[in-house]
Amino acid sequence: MATILDELAMYAKMRVVEAKQREPLSVVQARADARPDPGFAFEKALVGPDLAFICEVKKASPSKGLIAPEFPYVQIAREYEAAGADAISVLTEPKWFLGSKEYLNEISAEVSIPCLRKDFTVDEYMIWSAKARGASAVLLICTILDDARLRAFRELADDLGLSALVEAHDEKEVERALKAGARVLGVNNRNLKDFTVDTENSRRLRALIPDDVLYVSESGVQTAEDVALLREVGADAVLIGETLMRAPDKTAKLAELRGDV
Repeated sequence: MATILDELAMYAKMRVVEAKQREPLSVVQARADARPDPGFAFEKALVGPDLAFICEVKKASPSKGLIAPEFPYVQIAREYEAAGADAISVLTEPKWFLGSKEYLNEISAEVSIPCLRKDFTVDEYMIWSAKARGASAVLLICTILDDARLRAFRELADDLGLSALVEAHDEKEVERALKAGARVLGVNNRNLKDFTVDTENSRRLRALIPDDVLYVSESGVQTAEDVALLREVGADAVLIGETLMRAPDKTAKLAELRGDV
């Protein structure tokens, strides 16, 4: 029986086929080449003395449904930047997350901090498109990519000056991510096959990740205590979506999560 992640990956492949019909790869490559080299700005933003915060602009999710009925996405991104976010994650998956590539276009043009294209990357076309739309990073999910494509997509991102956030969920995937040359490794606390959340995942897998690889904890981070525990285990960054999206005052919530209040 197909999981939600299987469906997301299959739908992403269909989206790529349709996108190529509307705009051939050569056209997207030309637009990407016209963009400045991001210079791996995303991973550079995660390096610092304290935990970095990647704040997510997300309207909905398969597990939670509609999260933000009112969705002034550019305003939200600006709030994140003003509140001290180090990077912004922009959902572009249109069916289950109600995202859009246009959100990435507009947000990347309005903020000065790097943007991650958060999507289910299944084709090199999506990487070229990410750069063409102003992203500084792309998400590569181990579960939906074999070893050859994982390495090839990471290498293409490198060629374009994009950082690759390589996402793993268990010990085997961490090993695969490192073998593929990941410099930024995200541990997802959410099992994308059944969408259960276990925040212990980030702490359990931390020991497998070398110090010279940036380590990002993703999903399920809700409180300042959660953040403090991730600091203790030596996470470099945390990606937070729903908790911030549901907060009426995102500046105050980010300060609270940081432990500033």
